[in-house]
Amino acid sequence: MIIYGPVPSRRLGKSLGVNNIPPKKCSYSCVYCQIGRTNNMTIQRQEFYSVESIYSEIKEKIDLLKLLDEKVDYISFVPDGEPTLDKNLGKHLIKLKEIGIKTAVITNSSLLWDETVRADLMNADWVSIKIDAVNKDIWKKIDRPYGSLTIEQHIKGIKKFAEQYSGTLVTETMLVKGINDGKESVNEISELIKEINPDTAYILVPTRPPAELYVCKPTIETIRDAYNNFFSKNIYCECITENEEDTFFFSDDIESDILSISSVHPIRKDVIEKLLKRKNLNDNVIEKLKAEDKLSEYTYADTIFYKKRF
Repeated sequence: MIIYGPVPSRRLGKSLGVNNIPPKKCSYSCVYCQIGRTNNMTIQRQEFYSVESIYSEIKEKIDLLKLLDEKVDYISFVPDGEPTLDKNLGKHLIKLKEIGIKTAVITNSSLLWDETVRADLMNADWVSIKIDAVNKDIWKKIDRPYGSLTIEQHIKGIKKFAEQYSGTLVTETMLVKGINDGKESVNEISELIKEINPDTAYILVPTRPPAELYVCKPTIETIRDAYNNFFSKNIYCECITENEEDTFFFSDDIESDILSISSVHPIRKDVIEKLLKRKNLNDNVIEKLKAEDKLSEYTYADTIFYKKRF
């Protein structure tokens, strides 16, 4: 399924997700990625799904949610890979204006040096750009970018987009213990964020199973120091250090919903257990999906998660 959710989001409320990139095409292979390592690294933009097919699927889902009195605050492009690799992204965003719900795109910002990418994103109401590092070596260590990308073009693209964009701009910085959470690294990041002046700067830490098992959360003291650094520069900052509220929307097609959501958002075992209980179902659904090799079970930070297998 191309469409999933709505899923809860601290930043976007109830977000209907659009998975406009096949797994897993990305320009990065971030060490903390909850989807896992990138098996198809690229910076080549392609046409993956037609504008009409995505629009029709979203419209059908929105109509169903209205009948069920389910609220949708944003239609959000948060796929299995980097959303700006979709050559039709701008066309999707323009067409979706007909529905009358705000649109959001969460990008790793690696392609913002491309004028066509910046032009496409101008059609979104809310854009999140990622800034995990300013130092070249740290950037390569945490985000593991496609070979021909450079930190110079990355930063230049971010600045250019921030100058041009008139919607709600936010940044997100994932802090990983021992990689980019040092005081010098954080200060370099905050200096860049201060320059582009987003509406909100989010500091995040890993909360779901990462691509690399050595990835750990920074200490509370480190997170506090990072927040204080941002605050000292008059940057409006929020920290997201825990799982967001678990109020995923599930229809009667439980298997399909579990697979579509867990392909992008690994789901905690306790969340699925509560869902099945509400639906008067047992865990046979999970066992069936695992036996069919469609769902994997992972443990991270003493918590069990389920994630779709690709």
